[in-house]
Amino acid sequence: MNNWSKKNFQENGLMQGDMVLWMVFLLLCFISVITVYSASSNMTYSTGKYWAPVMRHGIFLLTGVGFTWVLHMLPCKLYKILGLGIMLFSYLLLACALFAGKINGASRWVGIGDFTFQPSEIAKLGLVMTTAFIFSVFRNKDGVSSFGVKLAVINIGLTLMLIVTENLSTAAIIFVVMFLIAFYAQVSTKILAWVGGSLAAIAIAGYLTAISIPQDTLNSWAKSDGILHRVPTWVNRLKSENVLPENPKDYNTSNNVQVTHAQIAIATCGIVGRGPGNSIERDFLPQAFSDFIYAIIIEEGGIFSGGLVMFLYLLLLYRALRIAQRCKSLFPAYLIMGLSLMLVIQAMVNMAVAVGVFPVTGQPLPLISRGGTSTFVNCAYLGIMLSVSRSARQVEEAKDEKIAEPEVQTT
Repeated sequence: MNNWSKKNFQENGLMQGDMVLWMVFLLLCFISVITVYSASSNMTYSTGKYWAPVMRHGIFLLTGVGFTWVLHMLPCKLYKILGLGIMLFSYLLLACALFAGKINGASRWVGIGDFTFQPSEIAKLGLVMTTAFIFSVFRNKDGVSSFGVKLAVINIGLTLMLIVTENLSTAAIIFVVMFLIAFYAQVSTKILAWVGGSLAAIAIAGYLTAISIPQDTLNSWAKSDGILHRVPTWVNRLKSENVLPENPKDYNTSNNVQVTHAQIAIATCGIVGRGPGNSIERDFLPQAFSDFIYAIIIEEGGIFSGGLVMFLYLLLLYRALRIAQRCKSLFPAYLIMGLSLMLVIQAMVNMAVAVGVFPVTGQPLPLISRGGTSTFVNCAYLGIMLSVSRSARQVEEAKDEKIAEPEVQTT
């Protein structure tokens, strides 16, 4: 094993695999606990239980870390079978979610007793695993075979159909990640160009159609429970304009409350921020501990903390790419790239929304935002990625040992 491997991989002990991935994972969890404790002030004030939100989140994270450890000790080849099971299970859950009660105007949740979770989070994991398997198995000399492409398109298309009507942003992120995995797996450039061009044309046509819909029609759709009930929300986000008056005192902070107070938090942070626990805008942001937690990170920690969090996600993607390059088979390489892209692209979308350069999407910041399903699934991503790093190291170590074996001379 070369010096790079020895330096960055732990071969024995409690935590094995790539140490940089472990470091990024634990740092994000640490940042999460501190920020959620500060950002959940509204929740603690309304209930009077000041430690309850962060204790709940801490238990989820601690359980998630244990889940990560278990998954990182499993052999990578086992995820070929697990991926199929997760994908089939997610189909069932997504179908159930369409008939479940709405939360924040969308049917994204499935409840079992007092426990609720988002099937789309599980579907993302299953989709990455099954797509990596399909692209690694059904191949020819030119890359992924036509049968493999068709099989992947059916799997991806069915998943997107079950998600898009209730969660457009998640469906868009899934499509982008699947497109990038296909590119990495050497799917035909003509096919990728055709798919990308077709989706771009559909998106442009959809945008032009959406903004031309009369407001009365949108209002009627919003009051219905039909398939179009989420369209008014999407259109209003696209039409949303944050026009600045000449006199700042004339600015109406009641319009676009989330975006407005997120931007105030970022604009008033300075270089070093207000300090941990000293956020002001957390009291005005409805989702300060979830969708807009990045704004609180910047407000309390300044530009430095915001840049650090972004750097950690980019470092995670870089390490995943390095590990993928070291994999001796295709499935683990595609798997770790897909999982890392899913995490990092969602993180970048969340941060873009917080700083006001992207429409509000409702996407949490992976491994930092307060949550249940997303926390466990994101921890699963890291556990599987660490398992891939262990697999890559073990294969390389076996190869080095074989090379080092002395030749047996015969007489």
